[in-house]
Amino acid sequence: MPLIPEEPQIHESVPGPRVTPAAGRTAPTPRPVPGPGPRPASQRPGPPGPQRGGSGPSAQRASRDAAAKPAAAGAVPQIQLIPAPADGALDAAEEAVDLLLDSGRAPQDVLLLTTGDPHPWAVHELSFGEASYWAQHDARDDVFYADAAQVERAASRLVVVVAVNGGGDAAVGRALPAAMAKAGALLIVCGDPQRINALLGAGV
Repeated sequence: MPLIPEEPQIHESVPGPRVTPAAGRTAPTPRPVPGPGPRPASQRPGPPGPQRGGSGPSAQRASRDAAAKPAAAGAVPQIQLIPAPADGALDAAEEAVDLLLDSGRAPQDVLLLTTGDPHPWAVHELSFGEASYWAQHDARDDVFYADAAQVERAASRLVVVVAVNGGGDAAVGRALPAAMAKAGALLIVCGDPQRINALLGAGV
């Protein structure tokens, strides 16, 4: 059924607090599902650069192992809609990522997708070549930023944040269900609620 900004559809089969959408751009962004147990404080990717520090090999291996585990059969991620205009959707998505990390979610648990202009980090990293860019995705040691058109190439992560910051209706309509399929626990969609509901229809 379509998402309603005032009361987004939440699937109770997934553990975690019930989330409510931000009322416009003046309210704080969502209360996402925190990770299981306390996690060390970490930061979002720093200033773009060809090499960024990450966690140690054992932490990376543990993260990859956890991410490789399939979701429970029939499990559906919680869905949260953050109303935002197209030109503010990326800002809203970045705020959501900040809150996720502040609440204890590990950076490697988060994937941020854009339907319009790519995230500046992705633009910078792609300037070093696709091989280097996707190697960082495969390392799973940080938040990863990608074009929603490439969501099929991205691996599943516990939280997927989608910034509906442009793109045609057909492309966005394909990206949203694909993003939901990649989200293990929580899908956050930032954009125009009327458009998102119209595109998703009864598919959510």
